[in-house]
Formats: sequence, structure tokens, C-alpha cells
Amino acid sequence: MNHLENLKKMVTGEIPGPPVAQLLGFKVVEVEEGRVVIEMEASERLHNPMGTLHGGILCDIADAAMGYTFASTLADDELFTTVEIKLNFLKPIFDSKLRAEGKLIKKGTTVGLLECHVYDEKGSLVAHSTSTCMILKGNAEPKRVERGNGK
Repeated sequence: MNHLENLKKMVTGEIPGPPVAQLLGFKVVEVEEGRVVIEMEASERLHNPMGTLHGGILCDIADAAMGYTFASTLADDELFTTVEIKLNFLKPIFDSKLRAEGKLIKKGTTVGLLECHVYDEKGSLVAHSTSTCMILKGNAEPKRVERGNGK
């Protein structure tokens, strides 16, 4: 499994995005090693009780952009997991096309530090996020096996 090549195939539509991307409606639109951009249309269907975009949606697209970014740097037999994420909300969103730009800050042998800027359709910064990811080596399976129940 070549992570970078699979991400590039998502951009061209050769392979679908993961279920969460389909559920929320976000798409990978740009990919290069150490940088991934995701876009999505935010609308009323994703509003919280206050009438603005639910903050968890911003966290989801930032997490996805940073996760895809980290995956773009991994060897074929490596997977990863997010061990920490932080998000600053900078302005409310009602209806807007959002653009989440994930970028690798530093990658070590076991952990990586990433950041994401989320912009609205006017190019205004909506949220800033950082994430720490841990590399899981020696696992060529595309999905991790949950221990104990055979799934």
C-alpha cells in the first residue's frame, strides 16, 4: 500500500475517500508529500444548536487533513495513530466552502508534528489546529485488527 499514491488517486476519483469523508462531504483536492488540502461545503445540515457550524466538523476536517498529510510521508509498511489534537476556533461559520490545509512541521522516527489552517471561501482563517501522530511500524495491513473480538 503506497499511501501517497492512494491519496493522489482520491484526488482524481480513482478510489473513493473513506466513509467519514463521504458522510461529511469532504474531498481531498491537493496532495504532495508532507502537504494535503481538503475542501468541503459547510451548510445548515451541519449546524449546532447555536446556528453555526458545529466545531467538531472543523476538528474532523483538520484531523483528516493532518492525518492524510502524515500518511503521505509514511513507508508502505507503516500506519499511524493520532495521539493528540488541538484546535483553535477563530470565527463562526454558517454556510461556506471550507479549505483545510494540512502541513507537516516535523517528522521523527516515531512521532510527527503537524498543523492545519482552515479557511472560509473568502480566504479568512477560521481555525488553526496542531496534531501529534505516532508511527506504527511493521503493519502492512490496511486496517488495524481489533484484538480480542476478531474484527
